[in-house]
Amino acid sequence: MTQPEGLFGVTGTGDTSGMGGLVRNRPVQLDAARPYGGWYDEVVDALEEAYPGFSDAIERVVIDRGELTLHIVPAKIAEVCQILRDDMSLRYELCSSVSGVDYIAEERRLHVVYHLTSMTYRRRIRLECAVTAAEPHLPSVTTVYPTADWQERETYDMFGVIFDGHPNLTRILMPDDWDGHPQRKDYPLGGVPVEYKGAEIPPPDSRRAYR
Repeated sequence: MTQPEGLFGVTGTGDTSGMGGLVRNRPVQLDAARPYGGWYDEVVDALEEAYPGFSDAIERVVIDRGELTLHIVPAKIAEVCQILRDDMSLRYELCSSVSGVDYIAEERRLHVVYHLTSMTYRRRIRLECAVTAAEPHLPSVTTVYPTADWQERETYDMFGVIFDGHPNLTRILMPDDWDGHPQRKDYPLGGVPVEYKGAEIPPPDSRRAYR
């Protein structure tokens, strides 16, 4: 006889709400101390020299798993990107991705993460900004990196972050009249009506798989 299990054969609570034991708290990332090592010091030194507002714009420097992340004051993100792109000692010419994360337990729960690549020096860094759900505003970086256009739209659509100055900040995945932002952790699960008579795809936490 077949035995009912959770979605995709998972056993346990079956909780898919994002608020249960299936979700781990984010590990604490400590501020890095000088010297950072490798080329990380070169990048931070060059940015500090080229950008007079460095101390007011950089909240934290984190090095984790061999990767450099600069946590930026939200209002300063476009300025920092401009310097990183244009300064000859830095030359981060490409923004390869802009994405959102919802750390629901934090006051500034909505994080936006930018991955920048210097093709000149063959280096990659990450920028990260955090805003509140009540005031989810960031300057758009599309004037610096045109590749951020649709990625900022997706982050707006899924997380509700508003990119001020974006040339066309509209939904890109969901219908224009959709209510809410589906990748926020407090977004409710729901089913999807289908064309078959009397049929519906139920919410994930009420589905069951059999084997």
